[in-house]
Amino acid sequence: MDQFSQAQVRSYLDTAVEGLMQYGPRLALAIIVLLVGLWLVNRLGRTLERGFIARSIEPTLGRFLTSFTNIVLKVLLLISVGSMVGIETTSFIAMLGAAGLAVGLALQGSLANFAGGVLILIFRPFKVGDYIEGQGVAGTVASIQIFHTVIKTPDNKVIVVPNGALSNGIITNYSAETTRRVDFVFGIDYDDDIAKAKEVIERLIAADARVHDDPAPVVVVSALADSAVNLTVRVWAESSDYWPVYFDLLERTKLAFDANGLSIPFPQSTVHVRRTDA
Repeated sequence: MDQFSQAQVRSYLDTAVEGLMQYGPRLALAIIVLLVGLWLVNRLGRTLERGFIARSIEPTLGRFLTSFTNIVLKVLLLISVGSMVGIETTSFIAMLGAAGLAVGLALQGSLANFAGGVLILIFRPFKVGDYIEGQGVAGTVASIQIFHTVIKTPDNKVIVVPNGALSNGIITNYSAETTRRVDFVFGIDYDDDIAKAKEVIERLIAADARVHDDPAPVVVVSALADSAVNLTVRVWAESSDYWPVYFDLLERTKLAFDANGLSIPFPQSTVHVRRTDA
């Protein structure tokens, strides 16, 4: 019995030594790769975080991308270490792929909005506080989230626009530049003095300190319409002064025309009544 026990122990020891000789170097190498890999992943995460801060990436997006990259790299590292020690990882990878496909199909719309949010936050076609127009709505950007953008209209309505549609459509950013051109079209009667009308408009422009001298204002005859001579007026102002300049010049031009005997024609119809005796 003692001899049998000794033989069993010797057999177990031989098997253990053989296994250690066979898998020991792999296990040691796998541990080294794991430790070095974890150190590199953490270092890469810190580098990404500093890079996002340096590029003024939205903090929410920066933290999400850093965390997501960290998790993906650690999963890949564990799969690589497992394959080094002889663990079959093919079925595990296939299972992860199937799960990812199922999640992707279930969240197709949400993933599109997420991708759109990432693009908006990275490339910054607009920022919080800009007045934009897109997807049939216009207003001031109140906030940019991962999945949607919140826009507040001038009449204080709050509109939530999905980032997927917003990033794939045409966006007009009225606040991207510091200056904007304000355009007017004024019609005067064919009997009015064109030079006098232009002089009146130019005096009003010169008296408005909000209008820029460079580029220089433009007052020209742009069309000989059916019932009026159209004068096109183009001036430049700060983007924040666009609507005040527009409304003020529009009103003051009408008052100045009235004071100087200049008329603004309006469509008229002449009706002739023919009398037929019975």
